[in-house]
Amino acid sequence: MEIRSINAMRGPNYWSIRRHKLIVMVLDLQDMEEKPSNKVDGFYQRLKAMFPGMYEHRCSVGEPGGFFQRVEEGTWMGHIIEHIALEIQTLAGMDVGFGRTRGYGEKGVYNVVFAYMEESVGRYAAKASVKICEALISGDDYDLSADIQEMRELREADRLGPSTGSIVAEAEARGIPWIRLNKYSLCQLGYGANQKRIQATVTSETSSIGVELACDKEDTKYLLEQAEVEVPRGDIIKRERSLEDACRYVGYPLVIKPIDGNHGRGITVNINNYEDALEAFRQAKESSRSGSIIVEKYITGEDYRLLVINNKLVAAAKRTPAHVIGDGKSTVQQLIDKVNKDPRRGYGHENVLTQISVNELTKTIIKDAGYTLDSILADGETLILKDTANLSTGGTAEDVTDIVHPANISMAERISKIIDLDICGIDVITTDITKPLSETGGAVLEVNAGPGFRMHLAPTTGLPRNVAAPVIDKLFPIKGDTGRIPIIALTGTNGKTTTSRLIAHIAKMSGYRVGYTTSDGVYIQNRLLMTGDCTGPASAEFVLKDPTVNFAVLECARGGLLRAGLGFKKCDVGIVTNVAADHLGLKGIHTIEQLAKVKGVIPETVLPDGYTILNADDDLVYDMRRSVQSNVALFSMDENNPRIKALQRLHGITAVYENGYVTICRGEWKMRLMQAENIPLTYGGKAKFMIQNVLAAVLAAHVQGISNEDIKAALETFIPSAAQTPGRLNLFEFENFKILLDYAHNPAGMRALKKFTDELEATVKVGIIAGIGDRRVEDNNEMGKIASEMFDEIIIRQDKRLRGKTEEELIKMLDDGIKMHDPNKKTTIIPSEREAITYAVKHAKKGSLIILSSDVVPDALDLVKELKEKESKGELKFT
Repeated sequence: MEIRSINAMRGPNYWSIRRHKLIVMVLDLQDMEEKPSNKVDGFYQRLKAMFPGMYEHRCSVGEPGGFFQRVEEGTWMGHIIEHIALEIQTLAGMDVGFGRTRGYGEKGVYNVVFAYMEESVGRYAAKASVKICEALISGDDYDLSADIQEMRELREADRLGPSTGSIVAEAEARGIPWIRLNKYSLCQLGYGANQKRIQATVTSETSSIGVELACDKEDTKYLLEQAEVEVPRGDIIKRERSLEDACRYVGYPLVIKPIDGNHGRGITVNINNYEDALEAFRQAKESSRSGSIIVEKYITGEDYRLLVINNKLVAAAKRTPAHVIGDGKSTVQQLIDKVNKDPRRGYGHENVLTQISVNELTKTIIKDAGYTLDSILADGETLILKDTANLSTGGTAEDVTDIVHPANISMAERISKIIDLDICGIDVITTDITKPLSETGGAVLEVNAGPGFRMHLAPTTGLPRNVAAPVIDKLFPIKGDTGRIPIIALTGTNGKTTTSRLIAHIAKMSGYRVGYTTSDGVYIQNRLLMTGDCTGPASAEFVLKDPTVNFAVLECARGGLLRAGLGFKKCDVGIVTNVAADHLGLKGIHTIEQLAKVKGVIPETVLPDGYTILNADDDLVYDMRRSVQSNVALFSMDENNPRIKALQRLHGITAVYENGYVTICRGEWKMRLMQAENIPLTYGGKAKFMIQNVLAAVLAAHVQGISNEDIKAALETFIPSAAQTPGRLNLFEFENFKILLDYAHNPAGMRALKKFTDELEATVKVGIIAGIGDRRVEDNNEMGKIASEMFDEIIIRQDKRLRGKTEEELIKMLDDGIKMHDPNKKTTIIPSEREAITYAVKHAKKGSLIILSSDVVPDALDLVKELKEKESKGELKFT
């Protein structure tokens, strides 16, 4: 079983999936029951008994009970596994409903796709659903409750908390992209140089001094006292011997808490004697990092939280600790159980309220009140079960925003400026929040940096408040600002990397700080920071997370799309260079039409006001225009292409090769940029496939508003070389021969290379080629056949990455293809690439051209450079 997660706007393979985070399972079910499920003895009955809730699954029938109707009629196990994976997540509190099951192109193998909320839960559900199905088939007992609890715990461990989640959701609603930066609550809003960061409710604009002050209750209290804010009388001590004097100075009742505590840890309230004060002091010591303890007056009244964002009060809530109310019949434990049955209460943060847990602290509080869990409370009597009012410990909250007295609002907003916090929670004790604290004898107890939003987002009673909105308003104050940077995404069978590099070069010449991904690595401002094939979502995110980048060019290959989707949801420009047979037979993609649908993911992610740039000379690429929601621009090597003419008549934007010029057209008006033969990348106009890459690149730059002057300057300075285009038409001139290194690694690429090399003069053309393990037999045969047409002599080497084939198999595939065209073609087999290149160089004839097709570019480049250096030193010897 292969499991992949797709976290992108568009899904895997070739069907339409929107707005889902998806798990993709590739299941070989030949070893499981391969008959329709209704023919497995007792299976249907066991499935209904285990999952009665599946009656709500409409499936393709489109009505409740539709799924069971499909099962009764007879459906396949992959389809059932999909529905089980959805149902067990729903039972664990994550209501997901999207799923699809499709054939993989191989008998008994299926793509099973379903949605998830948390990736770890989705992956767990994928594995569990297969085990459950196996148990249903065999009739074995299965403990579903263990899976449900495990998924709940995984969700709580991995999910964003309510506060962070609300800010992220608000950002998404405004079109602001986001990336989670660690497994906790550190998130990035926006991309590149325009990003902002949040960690829970602390933002990248939160004052570090403010946070330090809020964490130091002594300094906070001192500053508030100086500003004539009502605070409780108190003292700060470090040693136990100072406790008695502090108690006498402050006077009972007391509150004792650590000076640097948070989340209610180490706080004891309503202390009325020295013995209890001593125990409270010791508990506070355990929770204090600095060892300093606050002893202050216990203020009677109710607990209120005032939330101030950007120096404005946005919400207020009355908080009540977890408690039960007696009925004269039930025990304390029974009352707790009754409260926990409230459907609003759940595990962790899954619901509006959290279930009340009975821990040692709870038992101690109950004991101090003179009760046990078996005691029966009098009718109407309230028993407090926790020492803080936090919702995470089972407390409740009532929204009181609309009744806070203006004097208290003014005080709260003033406090946020005194402590210098953009987001702060102010804890107040008072008997009546509708009156000024000065009248009620109330006081400000604490100022909290990073206050929780949950009590305001979903109060137990009262009006929910969208407190995330003012956070986003502060981080992105300009209306419509999404924190994005320009993103140009490219895909296609050939030409992606060269086009990516050229666009990045044009943008850099225009003054942008560019990050770009290629099959060679990830570059930030032309500095290589990651090596290898970096055309997947992780590499895209690497660029989009970089705070120095304000322009991104992202190459997106089919492998990354199928394996994990995209590293972004929307782009400004999407380019498809071409679609040709390559990598067919892998990951369920067996035809070129299916491959086109995979690559069609990129055009479908373009923003409505962005541009999809398509190759009008490629039928499959041109057809992608039908499924886009953006503007469309076309490029063609033929200015008279009817598709180009049709778009021009509609005043669209095109780029064409006409009369030897690379030309941009707005409508039918032409803007000639340069003669192709003067663009170094085209080798004097001989490399026609490079002209096609140039057309795509200049069109992308033009629709992004880059001036024609900057585009021309960039085209003149983009030199095909090992530095700027490694492995793409890199020509090395030795004294008596030349070496051309190119990445051509599929039949379409080889044919394009042949058209170019046919125009090059040489006494002998020697080709060094290799079979590729993840291609079909016919693809490697075709590579051999084209090589036989191109070269006078052929050296067959072998790639280091066999990808499931043996050296012998791959060499034979190429040799068979060569013999199809010319059984007598001079062919030498040298498996080692290094030895093959060295052999070709040492046996090179005067005026010869050695053409090396390599998909491991760095190694081949290094060797050619090494041979060039040896020649310059007179160390290169020829046979």
